[in-house]
This record gives sequence, structure tokens and C-alpha cells, in this order.
Amino acid sequence: MSLDRLEAVERVEEIVATVEDETMPVPVREVWVYGDVALGLDPVERLDVYVTKDILFKDAPERAEEFQRSHGVDGVGKTVRAAWADEHPEYIRANANGHAAPEKCLAAHLLNDDEPVHLEVCNASFEDNVTQRLKGAKMRNDYEQILDPRGACLWLDGERSPDAFQKLRDNEFVFPTLTQSLSMLGMDETEAGDAADAVKEYRAQQEGATVRGDVV
Repeated sequence: MSLDRLEAVERVEEIVATVEDETMPVPVREVWVYGDVALGLDPVERLDVYVTKDILFKDAPERAEEFQRSHGVDGVGKTVRAAWADEHPEYIRANANGHAAPEKCLAAHLLNDDEPVHLEVCNASFEDNVTQRLKGAKMRNDYEQILDPRGACLWLDGERSPDAFQKLRDNEFVFPTLTQSLSMLGMDETEAGDAADAVKEYRAQQEGATVRGDVV
């Protein structure tokens, strides 16, 4: 399953509109797209969306026990908003330890299970996380989770980019190959080529909606 290019851009607009108009489980600061849709590919095999979230420090911790009893999930009112859980109980998701997982809650709210969309969620900005993930991949010699640096910011601190959506539609973003991009970030040519192959192979194995949460 893939998306026509204009369909992919429309889908991203829907995601941004949802972030703008609806209560989210955690505060959202940035929305980016990267990879196929930013490169102008048609069709878009997978739509890659990056969300920068703020960590929720104070919400309604006194309600955590209530949600534990009603939904069997810890941390509502602490790591995800209680008001959001009131509005969207069907989207409450937990990690393996039974604790409310912000990235899974965001994915449940923003994505449909069967669509070819990947959601990256992190407390760091896209550009900062590109650097951190690359550093970690080089240390582990494990390149699958490298974040493709070829991205475009669509929404920041409550404001849509004035021209990013039109540039997506008109295919006006110009990026080097993934190998070249990784080389520009400090990888030697051979390592960058191996890393790019690993990223492509990993992405090709993914099906349906997927999500990855990260904390930097």
C-alpha cells in the first residue's frame, strides 16, 4: 500500500489540522515531514511524520488512580493529559509496563491502523534528534534507526509554515541523496552508503501505521 503524492500531502495537512484544533495527549511543539514526501516521490511508499512534544510535568496527577481503576493504565494525568483522556478514552495506550505512553497515544489519535504512515515522537527538535540518533547509531554500529535528515518543518509553536505545504505540492524542496546527506553530517562515504542501505531495508519491512518514541 502506498499513497499518491497529493494524497500524502493532504494526509499531512489533516494531521497538522488535528494537532491545531484538538486536544492532544501531550503538548506538541513541532510537526515535520521527512523522507519520501519531502523528496517529491510519487507514489509515496511510506509517509514519515516527526512530532516534537513537550514532556508533561504538571497536569492532574490526582486523577491517576481514577484512570488506573477505569482503564487499567497508570500515569494518566501525569504523562498524558487527563482532559485528553476524558475526551478520547478510545485512544489511551500503554507501554509494556502498563504506563501511559505519549507516543502511542499520539499515534492512536493521529493515525489509522492500516495506513502507510510512520510517526516519530521525541521531546527534541527534528534537527537535534537527527544528530543524536546518528551519533548513537555510529557508536552501536547499528544504522536501522537513523533519522533521515531530509525533512521540512510544517508547523512550529502553533503556527503553520507560510509556504511549506505549497512547496510540498509543487515539489520544490531539493535534497541530496541519503548517502550524501549522511556524509554531510560527518560519516565517511562507505559508512554513509552502508547506513543508507540499512535505513532503506528497515523501512521496506514496515507495514501499516507505526510509531517510535524517543527521549533525548
